[in-house]
This record gives sequence, structure tokens and C-alpha cells, in this order.
Amino acid sequence: MAFGLWFTLFELLLKLFLILAFVKKGSAGITSTFTRTKWQSFDIPLDHKVLAIPNGYNAPQQVHITQGDYNGKAVMVSWVTADKPGSSRVQYGTSEKKYDFKADGTVANYTFYNYKSGYIHHCLVDGLEYETKYYYKIGEGHSSREFWFQTPPKIDPDSPFTFGIIGDLGQTYNSLSTLEHYMQSGGQTVLFLGDLSYADRYQYNDVGIRWDSWGRFIERSAAYQPWIWSAGNHEIEYMPDVGEVLPFKSFLHRFSTPHLASRSNNPLWYAIRRVSAHIIVLSSYSPHVKYTPQWLWLRDELKRVDRKKTPWLIILMHVPIYNSNQAHFMEGESMRAVFERWFVRHRVDFIFAGHVHAYERSVCTFFLFNVAFSHWGKDKKELDHRIDWNQLLTSD
Repeated sequence: MAFGLWFTLFELLLKLFLILAFVKKGSAGITSTFTRTKWQSFDIPLDHKVLAIPNGYNAPQQVHITQGDYNGKAVMVSWVTADKPGSSRVQYGTSEKKYDFKADGTVANYTFYNYKSGYIHHCLVDGLEYETKYYYKIGEGHSSREFWFQTPPKIDPDSPFTFGIIGDLGQTYNSLSTLEHYMQSGGQTVLFLGDLSYADRYQYNDVGIRWDSWGRFIERSAAYQPWIWSAGNHEIEYMPDVGEVLPFKSFLHRFSTPHLASRSNNPLWYAIRRVSAHIIVLSSYSPHVKYTPQWLWLRDELKRVDRKKTPWLIILMHVPIYNSNQAHFMEGESMRAVFERWFVRHRVDFIFAGHVHAYERSVCTFFLFNVAFSHWGKDKKELDHRIDWNQLLTSD
């Protein structure tokens, strides 16, 4: 009996040693030292050059792209024209200033209080080749503008790819520092964790104006590589005092997601596959308890994950399900209670969340608990009164 206990302790220590050794010597790729100023950062004034309106009558502005399909062979190009609808056509090709192909999109606008948005265009460019640089042109005449993007490698478990993680960006001077730092990192696609413009901190017509300025702010990156969107609390914009009660109104008009490609019935939750990653976007502020549309969709989407093709399973959400910070403490508890067992069962590799403006991470939580309590007589029984591991792994 004593020998068995000592052997178990030795086994536990050996496993922990191997884990710690791996973490110590492992490489997460490109890392850098980055220290932000401790001083409060203020919103960038509207006349700053990084928020400048492009030259030319009705010139396209606020240009951004996102993945337009499930597997990375399409992009959705979005932009705004301020004066009139103009053309919703994207001309594109594989040589600079030679546009052999075209795609036509849609245009719409919306109002928020007394603010009337510009004309918002969304155009799906599909049937693209993997690992190809495409040049594209939008707008008309002398006011047209040209950009480019690079399609990802094909779905492949062994292809390297660099994602950037950004959340709660806003449009302060610190936001500019973050964006510039990211653009120097070599990141190829942004996974955005919600809370985009913080326009809801303004009132009346300034809400829409600050959405416009944020669109121009991110264009320097988002026009050239996909930003994968998720929504946060600052996108809700529930303002009954000015007659605005439709949640996510500005966000849903301005930012397109490929939700239909992943069989979702709502653009706030969806999935994509990109190179070796299967990425699932969830909505923290939409119903997610049992039998709701988001719950039903996630149950089915997790079954579609093919680890032989996409070994990395990544979840994006705005509110973290684990958080020790006083700010927003346990706000993610309802989602944790519903989805945690699924995340464990399907062995999700990463859950990225924003909301709490402080860095925190947890690692191997379930695995370490399993190791620590798998051979401990009385202690394991006491733990099992609180956590039913079998139920966590098997039940819905």
C-alpha cells in the first residue's frame, strides 16, 4: 500500500516535471517586450491624420475585409461611401493594376438617433486560390482606391500561420500604439475579441460619427488582411433615452461575418477554418442556455471539427469564463456553466476573450486536476462530490 502511494506520488511529480520542462523550453513563436505607459489615454481627436477622410468625392473609406467562407477561399470586402451609393463592385486580379475579375455586392445604410450613416457596401469575392496575392480596386473614377490581400495556405495541419489577438481596442492613443505594434509583428489575420470602437461612450449623433472614425482608424490593417469579428458589450448600444433599443444595430450593419457558411442562423456566432485552425466565434450577449439557437449550433459545429485537418481548436468570445480580476468578476459564469463540459470533452486548445482590461491566462487546468486527483483515495472522493468528471465529459 505504501509502495503504491509512493509510486503514485513519483508518477505525479514526473508528469508535472515534464509539463514544466516543456513550458520552460517551448516556443510560442514570435514574442517581444512591450511596455505601455501607465498614464490614461484619451480618444484621438477627429482631425488627427490617422482618422483622416480619404481624398476625392465619394471616395471609399473604412475599408476592411474578413474571411468570406468556411475554408479561406473567399473574402468579404466592406467599405463606406459618404455622399452617394456609388458602385458596389470589387475589381480584382493577381497582378497590380490589372483586374481580370469582378464581383458585385450590396449597399445599405441605417440611422441611429438623428445620425444617418454613409452607404455601407459588402461584396463577397469568392473562388480564390490559396496562397495567392490579390490586388483589388473599389470606387469610381479618380476617387477609386486600390488595396491587396494574401489568401492563406490550404487547410493543412502542418502549415505555419500567425494570428494576432486584439480585443477592446477603441480609438485612443493607446489603441494606436496597439495597432502599430500589431502591424509590426508579422501577424497575418486578426482574431478580434469584441468591443470595437467604444462609440457608445458618446451621445446622440456622435455615436455614429465615432463608428466612422474607427473604421478609418483600422483601415491601415483591416483593408489588407482579414479581421475575424466577435461582438462585445460596447456593441449592444441599448439607448432607450434616444429611441435606440435594437441590440448590435451599428455592428451588424457595418461588419459582415460568414455565418451562413457554417450553418449559423445569426451573424453573431459562426465558425471558420483557416490553415490548421478551426475557429469558433461565440456571442457572450446572446442567449446560450440549453436549446437556444446558439447552443444548438455550437453542439453541431463541435461535431464538425476534424483534428486530422485542423488540429487547433480555438474559441473566441468577449467575456472570459475564468477571471480572477475584480472587474467583471464571474460575468462569464452562465456561459461556463453551459459550455465548459463541451470545451473539455472536445479538448479545445485555446479560448481567447477580452472584456477584462488586464492580462490573465490559465493553462492545462483540467489535465492537472485529473492528474492530481486520479489516484487519491479519500481526497478524490471528496472532490468527486463537487465535480463529476464522467458527467463533465459525457453529458450535454
